[in-house]
Amino acid sequence: MAGEPEIQLSRLLDERGLSGFQVRVLVWSILIAVIDGYDIAAISFAAPHLVVSWGVERRPVRPVLSASNFGFLFGAAIFGWVGDRYGRKVALVGASLLFGIFTFAAAYSTDLTQLFWLRLVAGLGIGGVIPNVVAINAESAPRSLRATLAIVAMSGVPVGGTAAGFAAAALIPHFGWPILFEVGGIVPIVVALAAIIGMPESIKYMALHDSRGKRMARLVAAIRPDLPANARFVIEDEKQSPGSNPVYLFRNGLWLITPLSWLMFVLNLMGFFFLISWTPTLLMAAKLPPATAALAGGLLQGGGVVGALALCSWIQRHRFLGLSLLFVLAVPVVGSIGYASLGSGSAVLAATFCAGFLVVGIQIGINAVGAMIYPTSLRANGSGWQLGMGRLGSIVGPLVGALFVGLPVEQLYMWSAVPFAGGAIACFVIHRLNEARLAAHPELRPAQ
Repeated sequence: MAGEPEIQLSRLLDERGLSGFQVRVLVWSILIAVIDGYDIAAISFAAPHLVVSWGVERRPVRPVLSASNFGFLFGAAIFGWVGDRYGRKVALVGASLLFGIFTFAAAYSTDLTQLFWLRLVAGLGIGGVIPNVVAINAESAPRSLRATLAIVAMSGVPVGGTAAGFAAAALIPHFGWPILFEVGGIVPIVVALAAIIGMPESIKYMALHDSRGKRMARLVAAIRPDLPANARFVIEDEKQSPGSNPVYLFRNGLWLITPLSWLMFVLNLMGFFFLISWTPTLLMAAKLPPATAALAGGLLQGGGVVGALALCSWIQRHRFLGLSLLFVLAVPVVGSIGYASLGSGSAVLAATFCAGFLVVGIQIGINAVGAMIYPTSLRANGSGWQLGMGRLGSIVGPLVGALFVGLPVEQLYMWSAVPFAGGAIACFVIHRLNEARLAAHPELRPAQ
């Protein structure tokens, strides 16, 4: 309308820098991500005690361990679409309530069939968290911090996985395995209900869907209260898609970039889940003490948290090109684990920490940077499909690894490094294609 001042939202965010508004978004996101990571890992720590409690063989428990991965595969895409259609906050609250309710119910399951289906449905909600955490932080940050804040928020996921291990050690001896699921159910429900009141919505999502409404006015007032009441907000550095239909993930020069990003996710998750699934077992087979093997498995996750935080500024600056280099470095580092196992325990612990530093750091990095291929109107959808398709790698990796078990440990780890070499190629091709796309059509530039 005539006379309405137009406010460029990305420029406004750049001018104000990091403020209390972004900190609120980040704190809520980290809290939800930690709970998400806890619920992903809880079944792994509960399973050994469940086997003893129910008197079942270990083999029938395997589908239960994979159930949430199958749910994640579909949940990431479903809640990615929900996030683009109804809001990132709505998707995060809904996903947290879903996995909270079904995780709590899992504490009272009476057989493996019940537990499988409860974990499968919980996995739908678990899968919905990361794409929306990425989107809400990237869209609320200044340009110089978009990837950084998303990476910091997602670092809560491996922290939550580590917390599940500590909770298992402290609580299961006194209360039994169901306590892990009771905690993992009650906490996300409470947090989700509190987030309805306390968590802000993505400011760019609101600019697209309610640019003149009261909710948008409250959001902007938290950043800059002196703006005109009748201002119209625009996202000046993105060309939006006409809808949230997944078909738009292949339009505007993305027809090859989108499937290549899926392949990149598949390859990294294939290698990562092989490492976390088989490392303790393989190192024990290499005659290392059980305590060393268990600690090496934990250092994969711990190294990942350090890696994600240490590499976030590097990834912010170099994006796909930087991630390509990290993939290349992961090949010899992962391959060295088997040879390190032939030496001292300290050597293998150092190798697994460095492997986690790179592999988990890469995964968190591609979660953030991969989502930024897309504009605000498609970001959670695009990220959800990347994570959902990538989850195929988390399912295939341990299964393929089982086929190779029996080889000498040093050869097996060399083979396990192959997916990262493929990931380096896919990531570099994405870098070149995306640079060429934006050079030819600068009007398509997404939020970088």
